[in-house]
Amino acid sequence: MTVRVNDTVISEREIAAEMQHHPAPSAETAWHEAARALVVRRLLLDEAASRGIEAGADGDLLPEEETIEALLEQVISVPEADEATLRRWYDANRSRFRTKDLWDASHILIAADPEDTDARAAAEARAKDLLAQVLADRDSFEALARAHSACPSGKDGGRLGQVTRGSLVPEVETFLSALEPGQICPVVVKSRYGMHILWLHQRAEPRELPFEAVRGTVE
Repeated sequence: MTVRVNDTVISEREIAAEMQHHPAPSAETAWHEAARALVVRRLLLDEAASRGIEAGADGDLLPEEETIEALLEQVISVPEADEATLRRWYDANRSRFRTKDLWDASHILIAADPEDTDARAAAEARAKDLLAQVLADRDSFEALARAHSACPSGKDGGRLGQVTRGSLVPEVETFLSALEPGQICPVVVKSRYGMHILWLHQRAEPRELPFEAVRGTVE
């Protein structure tokens, strides 16, 4: 489905390309968030054009990001806050300034189309067999990941490296949150991508960032 904004048509291909920047619990939600982002961007560019901001000093068009930045600088007036105001706002909003959950993990993905019932069942059976092998001998994990994982991490023995909350599908994050460091998840985890075998190596709990580290953001 295309979207029209003023005289501009935003194509399905553009929305699909934008979806990669909007991780969400479902493809439908990601599509709507991507479409909304492109609509807002188009509205800002159209407003900039109506104000004559689209051309630089040499007559060439500015890059879109620079055009939007120039528009915002022209129409938004941001008051300067004193130090006491900054600290007061920080103290009232400390929960906003915390690091995210950080996991060092590996996985094996057996891919399956969420709409294909037979493929899902076959993938689950295959994943359960691999999980049994891993639980019996965790040293086999890397070789099995290289041989069977549909994720690009498979070539690295399934290592995802350090990943933060929000970068993985919710189902995987839920199980990683429940695992102890060094633990292999005892069950196969299902997601829209297929079946996952998870191994949590280490985790870093969220921590509050001090005022000095976020002063610029608060300001």
